[in-house]
Amino acid sequence: MAKPLPVQSKNKRLPILYAMGLILSLATALPAYIQSNFLEEFVSLQTVSLFFMIGNFLTIFAIIVFPSLMQRLSNSLLTKIVLMVFFVSSLWLSMSADATNALLSLILFSVAINLIWINMDFLLENFSANTTTGRTRTIYFTFINAGWIASPMLAGYLVGFGGYTLTFLVSAFLLIPFFLILLTQEKKLKDTTKYSQEKLWTVAKKMIKDKSLRGIFIISLLLQLFFNSAIVYIPIYLHQNLGLEWGVLGVIFSVMLIPFIILEIPAGIVADKYLGEKEILLVGFAILSLSLFFFFYISLPTAWIWALVLFASRSGAALIEAMRETYFFKIVDAKDVGYINLFRLTGPLAYIVGPGLAIITLKFLPLNYLFLVTAVIMLSGLYFTLSLRDTK
Repeated sequence: MAKPLPVQSKNKRLPILYAMGLILSLATALPAYIQSNFLEEFVSLQTVSLFFMIGNFLTIFAIIVFPSLMQRLSNSLLTKIVLMVFFVSSLWLSMSADATNALLSLILFSVAINLIWINMDFLLENFSANTTTGRTRTIYFTFINAGWIASPMLAGYLVGFGGYTLTFLVSAFLLIPFFLILLTQEKKLKDTTKYSQEKLWTVAKKMIKDKSLRGIFIISLLLQLFFNSAIVYIPIYLHQNLGLEWGVLGVIFSVMLIPFIILEIPAGIVADKYLGEKEILLVGFAILSLSLFFFFYISLPTAWIWALVLFASRSGAALIEAMRETYFFKIVDAKDVGYINLFRLTGPLAYIVGPGLAIITLKFLPLNYLFLVTAVIMLSGLYFTLSLRDTK
């Protein structure tokens, strides 16, 4: 097994990964807030939820077989393959004119997005040290979130100018600079890690027995449930139910994402040097839960009110995201491929649980009640945060 790179050598590679994260986030975020409205052109809201469930069932299967692919192929080669799937699925979405093509392309798109971010996890973990995990991860997520902030306004403009088709096309072609960086920097990003070969089920049993791993897994699942609601149902509620136009929504969504830029790096530094992750997680869940209660009660189509409450919700989510990443990657190393894959299963799993919850809720209640149900669920994050072992 190759010797680990010295910290100085690792640090030189981090800016490359930050730039790759920014480009990839732009390609990922552009379609994120429009895909549910795009699907509603072909099917009902309940069927949109079903589409997301089907796509994420298959994503979970892909993540389960991912460790064996990682062992047979290098992470670099696997990243290139997943990138091609991402590119093709984005083009396919741009050409979809019926429910069947929309569903099939969305499945490929969902699988590719989840796998490419797992590839990035392994690259970043290979070139970061445990003593600076909080800073490294939060700087990385700040670059990613910069892409998410720019995307809603850009998506609003693209939809207004060329419809959903143009938005999916731009997402596809943003992958080209990412691919060129990967090719030109391949030697610097060479993967020398000897990955664990444990079966996913064995890893899952170990995670269930370890209260800290189990707790951070559930915390991640809760955060992903919120993101599912935020990406799929909030745009539908604001656009279809309250009548806010995409030009206005683009500005609101960009403003609401600012906390991910201004809060995560300070939170990571504080977690590394002073408080620890648990205290910041508790604050994050309290803010997020309260914000979701406001989602339920506010029925006015007033842009500034929604910008304010959405900003508050993302302040809570930013703190949770920063501490989720910091805590998990302090107790897990890059070689623990099983743990990382299982951890990233929370994304597609939430996109199965979330739409399932939506289908049941919407059968009996209006859409805004879904936010009330989500708020109650988020409160459980306080309990699971308290169950975590301190890393300090």
